[in-house]
Amino acid sequence: MGNRIIDINADVGEGLNNEAQVMPFISSCNIACGGHAGTLETMRAVVRLAKQHNVKIGAHPSYPDKANFGRTTMPLSCADLFTTMSHQIREFMFVLREENAMLHHIKPHGALYNDCVVNDKVAAVVIEVMKSIAYPVKLYVPYGSVIETLAIKSNIPIVYEAFADRNYNENLTLVSRSKKNALIENADELFQHVFEMIVHQKVKTINGKKVTIKADTFCIHGDHSKTVDLLQNLTERLKQYHIQIL
Repeated sequence: MGNRIIDINADVGEGLNNEAQVMPFISSCNIACGGHAGTLETMRAVVRLAKQHNVKIGAHPSYPDKANFGRTTMPLSCADLFTTMSHQIREFMFVLREENAMLHHIKPHGALYNDCVVNDKVAAVVIEVMKSIAYPVKLYVPYGSVIETLAIKSNIPIVYEAFADRNYNENLTLVSRSKKNALIENADELFQHVFEMIVHQKVKTINGKKVTIKADTFCIHGDHSKTVDLLQNLTERLKQYHIQIL
């Protein structure tokens, strides 16, 4: 099949304290920066772990909603959304400066991420936040999304992201977490899901249809108990097919 190179990312700093176990199996991370989870202390601790493991560091801003873990859309004005995202990223960059670390990317969290897929106004705010950062930072985006289109138009460097542990609808939106089949928790199913996206650029949707998708980085959520086992299994099996994780 030849050598292929992918990135594997995980959302971290969200309160599970499993980062030391997760870091050896990923190549980039998205660190909660105070919106749905995270404090200056947790950001600092996770940044240090990422540096130790040579893992690329990303900010993971969200709607300011710790009660719902950022998984519920908030009807904020564009100005308020810009303000809260900018504040979260500034706090995170303060920690990065203290730790002599670089910001590699930004990835919105939860409902904010999902809203960017389909909502022009929300996506436009995220693009304006990206433009306000003084140096080039990559934006993790899903293929076929509104935010992908706006980022390309604005010359924002993007990285296509897909989800290793989530099922997809036919329009490439994620199956709602309110449904029992939203998550993929079986190691064999998860590997086949990712392998199909890497090798064939197809994802099998919840209805069994295969849809075209592009992905450079694959996310495994860090907020459930099976994360470490799933990551270890996935990385070992990808290496058997000469797929590098960098």
